[in-house]
Amino acid sequence: MAGAMMRPCGDFRTSYRADTTIFADAFSRNSVIAGVGLLILSPWVLDAYWMNLFIQIGYLGIAALGLNILVGFTGQISIGHAVFFGFGAFASPFINAQTGIPVLLCIPLAGLMTAAVGLLFGVPAARIKGLYLAIATLAAQFILEDFFARANWFTGGVAGAMTNPISLFGFDLYEDWQFFYIVLGFTVVMYLAAANMMRTRDGRAFIAVRDHYLSAEIMGVNLTKYRVMSFGVSSFYAGVGGALYAHYLGFVSIEAFNILFSIQFLGMIIIGGLGSVMGSLMGTAFMVFLPEAMDALARAVAGGWLDRVLNLQSSINNLREMAIGAAIILFLIFEPDGLAHRWRQIKAYWKLYPFSY
Repeated sequence: MAGAMMRPCGDFRTSYRADTTIFADAFSRNSVIAGVGLLILSPWVLDAYWMNLFIQIGYLGIAALGLNILVGFTGQISIGHAVFFGFGAFASPFINAQTGIPVLLCIPLAGLMTAAVGLLFGVPAARIKGLYLAIATLAAQFILEDFFARANWFTGGVAGAMTNPISLFGFDLYEDWQFFYIVLGFTVVMYLAAANMMRTRDGRAFIAVRDHYLSAEIMGVNLTKYRVMSFGVSSFYAGVGGALYAHYLGFVSIEAFNILFSIQFLGMIIIGGLGSVMGSLMGTAFMVFLPEAMDALARAVAGGWLDRVLNLQSSINNLREMAIGAAIILFLIFEPDGLAHRWRQIKAYWKLYPFSY
């Protein structure tokens, strides 16, 4: 009887299939399902302000996941991710205007178009790595920025480009709560696809290239193929996120996709956790909510005696511009594995509580 009541304490995986599941346990799977369910209901209880934040987390989270596949899972470096995000933002309205294809279908097509550009710029990854690859991706940033400014036929040049709203069953989706469901659907599909990809032969090859490329090559992994492929996959995700961004705003400007935006994408995956699918979304949420928290703090102290004495509101407004950089530095020092690692530690603690083993 005592033996029948005993349950395993810890993490036991006795088969290869168990080791490659998308979710570590039933609790994780049920938590994700419950979270998505709550998000589906959220437009009924939250206002447009929160819908706007959730939409930002959605399309930025998709693009950040693409960068994490490249940097976190494959070990390549890119500091030009923003221009691939921008290319997708311009590609979707371009396809829609030239062909008349519905916007909802133009979004994945823009991702494929961006992936083709990413493969082109990923070719140097077959021969160089480290700092040299970083410089190559920096060159891609400036090349595509210049292309955006000059290609009036594609981007509208310095005037930018107008985008059509997403239409579904003959209805144009203008409201934030309507667009939220579109972004939520794309986010769920793209994140499940990435989690599933990491279980496949290609996903394991990405990780092998990251961990030890010489050993991976000895085992038969084609380094050139998977290094270039990771750029294509990363760019596809960036393109889809950029297309959603474009159709949400209704207008795309070339000034938005600068080097600072690329650094912000790097900040998202560093804070969330390199090599973590869930961490990409956690880092994105952190980066979206951080400026909002600084604004709320500025409003809270506005007009108070402490603000009058120390001029805190002005200081907080200036600090808001530096908060992202400060957050990246602090995470690199105190939590280099990101929020995803901290979340796993919290779960492990409560799973074994009150025992220490």
